[in-house]
Amino acid sequence: QVQLVESGGGLVQPGGSVRLSCAASGFVFRLYTMTWHRQHPGKERELVAAITYFGHDTNYPDSVKGRFTISRDNTNNIVYLQMNNLKPEDTAVYYCAKVRTQYWHTRHYSSQDFDSWGQGTQVTVSS
Repeated sequence: QVQLVESGGGLVQPGGSVRLSCAASGFVFRLYTMTWHRQHPGKERELVAAITYFGHDTNYPDSVKGRFTISRDNTNNIVYLQMNNLKPEDTAVYYCAKVRTQYWHTRHYSSQDFDSWGQGTQVTVSS
């Protein structure tokens, strides 16, 4: 079955950088748009990055644009999230998710668009 396993989280100072990894298996990775989401304690989950199937385009909300970069390795089935210039408000559990339909992407994702999630990795930004 589909498996998504995140890693790379930890404690980082404001202004620092972290790279998260999501190892994917159980599906034809290159055919699916992949995404990163975060959930702050007690708040709703927020999409922070998306990369289209094959990897020709990326999407970011204004809250992270210019600081976060999503990328993918279609040979090794890994999607990355490089996070730079981190702020305390970036503190969250970060999740990897795949969209449910191959050869598909949008600029207006909703929760119904995702069918598989990783277990999450904690990122804490604090002095």
